Amino acid sequence: MNPLKQLNDLGQSVWLDYIRRGLISSGELMRYVKEDGIRGVTSNPAIFGKAISGSTDYTELLEELKHEELNPTEIYERIARRDIQDAADILKQVYEETEGSDGFVSLEVSPYLAHDTDKTVKEARRLWESVNRKNLMIKVPATPEGIPAIERLIGEGINVNVTLIFSIDVYVGVALAYMRGVQKLQIDGKDVAGVSSVASFFISRIDSAVDTQLDTQLKKAVTGEKRAFLNTLKGKAAIANAKLAYQKYKELYQGDAWNSLAGRGAKTQRLLWASTGTKSPEYSDVRYVEELIGPDTVNTMPPSTLDAFRDHGCVRQTMEENVEEARKVIEDLSKTNISMKSVTDTLLKKGVALFSEAFDALLGTIDRTCTDQFNSKEHIIHYSLPKDIEKRVTDTLESWQVQGKVRRLWERDSSIWTNSEEGKWLGWLDIVENQIAHPEHLLGIAEEVNNEEFTHALLLGMGGSSLCPELLSLTFGHRADFPRLLVLDSTDPAQIKSFEEKVDLSHTVFIVSSKSGGTLEPNIFMQYFMQRLKDAGGIDDAGDRFIAITDPGSKLEQYAKREKFRHIFHGVPSIGGRYSALSNFGMIPAAVMGIDTSKLLDSAEEMLVACSACVRAEENPAVVLGTVLGVSGKSGRDKITIITSPGIRDFGAWLEQLLAESTGKIGRGLIPVDREQPGPPAVYGKDRVFVYVRLSSSPDPAQDGAMRALEEAGEPVVRIDVEDMYDLGKEFFRWEMATAVAGSIIGINPFDQPDVEASKKVTRELTTEYENTGAFTQETPVYEENGLRIFTDSRNAGWLKKASDNFETLEKIIGAHLNRFSTGDYFALLAYLEMNKAHEDLLQSIRHKVRDTKRVATCLGFGPRFLHSTGQAYKGGPNSGVFMQITCNDREDLQIPEKRYTFGVVKAAQARGDLEVLSQRNRRLLRVHLESDSVSGLRRLKNAVYAAVR
Repeated sequence: MNPLKQLNDLGQSVWLDYIRRGLISSGELMRYVKEDGIRGVTSNPAIFGKAISGSTDYTELLEELKHEELNPTEIYERIARRDIQDAADILKQVYEETEGSDGFVSLEVSPYLAHDTDKTVKEARRLWESVNRKNLMIKVPATPEGIPAIERLIGEGINVNVTLIFSIDVYVGVALAYMRGVQKLQIDGKDVAGVSSVASFFISRIDSAVDTQLDTQLKKAVTGEKRAFLNTLKGKAAIANAKLAYQKYKELYQGDAWNSLAGRGAKTQRLLWASTGTKSPEYSDVRYVEELIGPDTVNTMPPSTLDAFRDHGCVRQTMEENVEEARKVIEDLSKTNISMKSVTDTLLKKGVALFSEAFDALLGTIDRTCTDQFNSKEHIIHYSLPKDIEKRVTDTLESWQVQGKVRRLWERDSSIWTNSEEGKWLGWLDIVENQIAHPEHLLGIAEEVNNEEFTHALLLGMGGSSLCPELLSLTFGHRADFPRLLVLDSTDPAQIKSFEEKVDLSHTVFIVSSKSGGTLEPNIFMQYFMQRLKDAGGIDDAGDRFIAITDPGSKLEQYAKREKFRHIFHGVPSIGGRYSALSNFGMIPAAVMGIDTSKLLDSAEEMLVACSACVRAEENPAVVLGTVLGVSGKSGRDKITIITSPGIRDFGAWLEQLLAESTGKIGRGLIPVDREQPGPPAVYGKDRVFVYVRLSSSPDPAQDGAMRALEEAGEPVVRIDVEDMYDLGKEFFRWEMATAVAGSIIGINPFDQPDVEASKKVTRELTTEYENTGAFTQETPVYEENGLRIFTDSRNAGWLKKASDNFETLEKIIGAHLNRFSTGDYFALLAYLEMNKAHEDLLQSIRHKVRDTKRVATCLGFGPRFLHSTGQAYKGGPNSGVFMQITCNDREDLQIPEKRYTFGVVKAAQARGDLEVLSQRNRRLLRVHLESDSVSGLRRLKNAVYAAVR
């Protein structure tokens, strides 16, 4: 008689641990059922992956599905659902003949969810409903988070195959969860006989793990007696563990409580022996079947073990043989200092990781875009971190791999952040390929401006719409035969006037860039220059000199159509401003100034492919970088100090916005520090991470030396080498994805900017007040001297008054303010001044003096542009900033057409709004207002700072 059928006669069900399309369509599965008495089928990602990659069974279906807009997970589910349903239909007769005790086909919940109870339950329900077969079992791992999910699913009448059980203690927890689930069915008045479950105990992996430890001890054993003792234990642990688990099974399923449920038809949760293929050639290929035969059990075998047992398996009741010997094996192992708990805990962790890796490999097989045509390691960053942070980075990368978070990010799964619909803001993942596939608009505008007599292109924007174009303009410079690109992003009247004087209005094309189309600054810039063109005369159609970049349907688009703009280019609604560098907001200005956008986008695509969903987390350039930043930030090193080679110096300003506005919220975040000159290690606190973006074609030796010194001093240093300016395309994508990853680790939504909106709201209220009354509410300074006044709110004024001897002198006020630092704080200069060399030199001198004497990170931003950048982190991030706002009287103001107010009024409203929101957030703040000449006023302030901190 067939030994496999004999197992059924002894009360043990045989299940096949294998599935593929050909098994079903060829009739082979039906043959297994009829000839071998197979009573069930189990599957897992590794089995499906091998079936898809190692056969042509799925070629036709994959070809059909590639025309649908499905991600790899959705394609896998289509394949798996069809196979599982058809296999379940074949086994339906077994299910009915055994009254629901056998005839099951198992389908696994995504291994990525192994450590999330709620998501496991939700996913299991979805799969149960999707497959729609009573003889389906949903596989759920026996993790601490999986066990409560099992109870809930059983309580809903969903059959569960509990996987990855190695430990008897864990098995007990699983069995009790099953019983509680059945009890809930009874309480709810449902049929307890209608639900089934198995507890899958993994066998051969235990012997592999224990034998490895025994072999290590054998190498060190010095006596023959010790070696003999150790040898007697080899190959014994797995079977001993299983036999003791069976004894526990018998013990659990007795007593009044269970008997009451059994009387209503409840079935026990049978033990299933999994991983029964022999791993070691030293052991019989059927030992894990022959030694574990007993009633109320299941043995699931791969085809090779099934064939071997059919050929030469010996059948007898062995489940309860040598139970006392099994106990002794476990006791003797403990005498060798081999802890079964440690072994089984490790195996569970590794088991989840292995299933996740197999699932990832399966999805990579399905995903035709995942190829071996790149080497992601070429783009990996180089970093040196303190040991504790480095370990957390390694652990976090492992967690991202096990939980499939890289793939889930690509699949726009909002749950890896805060589940606040973040997935709707991931259009930047696709934009590179879309731009490459449809380059006509970029090539067309480049050719058009090249053929015109434009000498300048003036971009009018703020934040995300201006910083990338500014970076490209300052990095690539003026390209022959193309207009010189300038970027205006300040309401400072002197700044606006200086830009106007740099261009020839009659030969300038204007680019109005605003995602929402309702941002104040670009709109009033546009009004001003539209009027200036009309006033200049000789221009018949001013609208033809303007290009709009905005989201579809915005107010700017409506205005541009009405005024007959030369072009309207659309943004992508699912891409936020600071993630828009590779969209039209960055690429249209790049094309206008003559940059080879195809080359820039090709560079970005290289990084995109290196960061693909199928690349392991520890080899994914963006995920590694984001993990270093996120883990460091959570460990107290939240000041990201950006050092860039002179040739790409302005990359820091773009990066500053991306990091600050994305991560600085709900009291958390990364504070970017840009353009702070490297100093000796002694001037830094323990709150820094140094990111060195190095142009390898023209590095700065002084920067190289400074970074080496910091690294040797034990400071965390991250180094990214870029070969040339076109590598900025790679860095745009790397940093966008890295920031999204860091946001997930920090635990925030990296795609909103709530505190930027708060500042805008106050500014609107103030400009409306001025429009209605012609003035602002009068402010009273707490101190003034010739040409300089100090303002603050009442809370800060009370503290500073006491600390500065009743505001005795400027030096005492500044000294008191700069004595407010605690460990991990930073200093921010918020300068509402024209952004010119004279101002910047003085402000840089102040910031570096504070850094070197107080050992705090320092930030410098020119207003109002920083409001759309670091302003979010200053207001919404950690309350660790000490702020000094600097404002000035404007020597000359500029009227805004059709408004009662001027640019100077807008700037003043923005400064006031900024200070008001900082005050609402309980920040330590001070405003220094320069009444007369701004340069002389800054010199006076610099002297006061130097005197206060020396």
